[in-house]
Amino acid sequence: MRAIRALETAHPPSFYIPLADIAPGLLEPAEGTSLCEWKGPARYWSLVDGTRRLPKVAWSYPRPLPGSELLVDGVAFYCHALECSVGGVLVTPQPGGFYGGWITPELAGPFKGEPGSEGW
Repeated sequence: MRAIRALETAHPPSFYIPLADIAPGLLEPAEGTSLCEWKGPARYWSLVDGTRRLPKVAWSYPRPLPGSELLVDGVAFYCHALECSVGGVLVTPQPGGFYGGWITPELAGPFKGEPGSEGW
């Protein structure tokens, strides 16, 4: 797999999987956008598998800002609604409903999204 592991201050890593490596038809554009001051405007994706649908479970940066160009064709997934693993180890979702980092056992917080981290 050609995933990109992205690291940001006070966040566990996010993993961006090339859209070309995701089965065709598994993702549909979802409503809404957001803006990351470092990576640029984000779009959201829903995961669709037959009759099952997980709304807004992934995001991407189709027009990333300078310095984040490697993310242009990548899609990152929130692991709160999925069973995700890194190297065979299950991950825990980053705290808070907005952030999408993946926490593995060797990582130590505190992480953005935990109570009291609003001002970071």
